[in-house]
Amino acid sequence: MEASSLPIDSCSKEHQKIYRDWFNIADSDRDGRVTGNDATKFFAMSKLSRQELKQIWAIADSKRQGYLGLKEFIVAMQLISWAQAGHEITFDILKSSVDLENIGLPAMEGVDALAAKKDFATNGVHDINGSNHHQVPASAKWFTSKSSKKIPPSAVTSVVDGLKRLYIEKLKPLESTYRFNDFVSPSLTNSDFDAKPMVMLLGQYSTGKTTFIKHLLQCDYPGAHIGPEPTTDRFVVVMSGPDERSIPGNTIAVQADLPFGGLTTFGGAFSSKFECSQMPHPLLDQITFVDTPGVLSGEKQRTQRSYDFTGVISWFAAKCDLILLLFDPHKLDISDEFKRVISCLRGNDDKIRVVLNKAHQVDTQQLMRVYGALMWSLGKVLNTPEVVRVYIGSFNEKQINEADDPLGQDLFEKEQDDLLKDLLDIPRKACDRRINEFVKRARAAKINAYIVSHLKKEMPSMMGKAKAQQRLIDNLQDEFAKVQREYHLPPGDFPSVEHYREVLNNYNIDKFEKLKPKLVQAVDDMLGYEIPELLKNFRNPYE
Repeated sequence: MEASSLPIDSCSKEHQKIYRDWFNIADSDRDGRVTGNDATKFFAMSKLSRQELKQIWAIADSKRQGYLGLKEFIVAMQLISWAQAGHEITFDILKSSVDLENIGLPAMEGVDALAAKKDFATNGVHDINGSNHHQVPASAKWFTSKSSKKIPPSAVTSVVDGLKRLYIEKLKPLESTYRFNDFVSPSLTNSDFDAKPMVMLLGQYSTGKTTFIKHLLQCDYPGAHIGPEPTTDRFVVVMSGPDERSIPGNTIAVQADLPFGGLTTFGGAFSSKFECSQMPHPLLDQITFVDTPGVLSGEKQRTQRSYDFTGVISWFAAKCDLILLLFDPHKLDISDEFKRVISCLRGNDDKIRVVLNKAHQVDTQQLMRVYGALMWSLGKVLNTPEVVRVYIGSFNEKQINEADDPLGQDLFEKEQDDLLKDLLDIPRKACDRRINEFVKRARAAKINAYIVSHLKKEMPSMMGKAKAQQRLIDNLQDEFAKVQREYHLPPGDFPSVEHYREVLNNYNIDKFEKLKPKLVQAVDDMLGYEIPELLKNFRNPYE
C-alpha cells in the first residue's frame, strides 16, 4: 500500500482543516509541494529524532518524488503524532490496523506563532486531494513557451520537474536536430512525464486479459466484453475518471493532459480501434491498464489488420511500466503474429512478466507438463538465457475448491499474492522507472545522432547522390557496424535495421545535419553529472 492510499478520510474534518493550514505554512513558495528544505524546517518543530523523521519521510514520500503533496503531508503528520506517542515507525505500519481516526494532532512547537503571522482565511488554496486551484505548475508552461531562456533551477521542485528541465534544455535539441521523433520515438510532452504508471496486457484471444483486469478491479469497467471468441477488438485504456464512461480514440488522442498524442501517427484506422474507459476506482488512481486485442492464430492472422498492430504495441511498450503476457493451458502455441508482437518488445525485457492463466482447468500432473511446454516455447521466442518470471493462477471471480485441489489452491494463492505485490510495487517504483526510461532515451538519441550524421558524411558533395543514398540504405547493416566501431557502442543499443531503412526511404539523406559535438557533449554532461545531482537534491532530506 502506498502512503497516499492511507485512509486520510478517516482523519476528522477539523484535523484536515488544521493540517491544510499547516501545509500552507510549510509550503514556503506556495506551489502545492512541501520539498525537503521546507519539511526539515517544519518537521523540526516535532522534536523527534533525525532517524525517526527520516523513516517518516521515506513512508510519506514512498514514490520518491522528492516532495509531499497535501495527502502525503497529512500522512506524515499522522506518523509524527504516532511516533510522539512512543510507537516505532516502520513500513509495516501501512499494513497494520492503526486507528487513524483516533490519532490526535502532533505537538508542533511554535506552529501557532507561525500561523498567527500569516492569514490563511483567504480562499482555501488546497483541497484534500492536494490539488491547487490558483497555481499552474511552472513545468506545465515549459513545453509551450517559445522562449529560449533557460529554466531557472528554483522552478524545479521535484525529480520529475528536473527531468522536464533537462529534457527541454539538453535532450530535445539533440532529438530535433537529428529527427529522433521520426526515426525512434515522438517528442515528449508534459503529460508524458506526469502520466500514471501503465500496465499492458498481451496474449492470444480468450486467454483472460479483460477478465484479469476485472478480477483486479473487482467489478466491470465500461465497454468490457468477455467471451470465448475474440471479443476485445480494440485497444482499451482503463483509467481513473470522475464517472463511468467510454471515450473514443480520436477524442482521447488530442487531449493535452493525457499521454496518448503520439498515437495520432498511426492514422484514423487505428483511432477507430482505440478507446478509453474511465471510472472512479482506488486502484486506477495509482495504475492505468491497457487492454489489447487478442493476438490472432492460424487462419485468422492471414486477414491483415488495417493499422500497424506491432507498431502500436511497440509504442505502448515504451510507455508502460509492466507488460503481462497471458497464456492459458490450451493455447501454448505461439503464432506468427504473437512472435512478431514479442519481438517488438525488444529493449523492454525487464518489464515483461508471464501469466499462465486458467490453470484450474488442468490437474496438477498436467499443469507440470503445461508449465514445461510453456517455458520451452518462450525460450525459443525470447532468445535470452535468463528464465522469465511466470505466475501461475486463475485470475477470475471463481474460487478454487480446496476439497477438489488443495495443492492447486495453495499454489494459486501464493502466485496471486506475488503478482499483486509486483503490481502494487509499480507506483512506488514509478519515479525510478521514469529516470531509467529517460536515461535509455538519452542513449538512444545519441546513437541516432551518430547514425544520421554518419550517413550524411558518407554522401558525395556533388554528383551521384541518388545512387549513394540507395547504396547506404541497402547496406544499412554495414553502416550501423561502422558507427558502432567508430564510437565504441554496444550493438544491443542499436535500433531495428528494417524500421530504420523504412523511414530513410522517405528522406533525402543529403539534407541531414553533420555531427554537432556540443549537442552530444551536453547530453553526456546531463547523464554524467546533472541527473546524479538531481537525484542527490531530491533524496530523503534526513539522509
